[in-house]
Amino acid sequence: MVKSVIYTLAALALCIGTFIGVEIYTKKQFKDFENAVDTLYKKVDANTADREDGYAVRTLWADKKSKLHVFVPHNDISYIDYWLSEACGLIYEGEYGLALGKIEVLKEIVKNLPDAYTLKLENIF
Repeated sequence: MVKSVIYTLAALALCIGTFIGVEIYTKKQFKDFENAVDTLYKKVDANTADREDGYAVRTLWADKKSKLHVFVPHNDISYIDYWLSEACGLIYEGEYGLALGKIEVLKEIVKNLPDAYTLKLENIF
């Protein structure tokens, strides 16, 4: 009986530790990407962005998403892909005003998405 309780508590502690580790890792990955999107936003706002800036953010996102597929559903990742591709296409065409709107949406998604996967009571029930 005592062994069962100890094993159960050990398994529970391991699960909680894993969830906390995943949360920290996920937030760090999104924070790095959020910083890149903020930089791109500033360049687009100043009309100094070019397609290389967009491709640099896209390359960073490709690296991040290859690791985040384990923790974040594919639909959420493809949602970011969609908005980033839209913004990069508009930057390539020189449509900075339209690109700014797309990047603004992307900023909100990147800022709010990690909170959907944190250990909060509203995310559990």
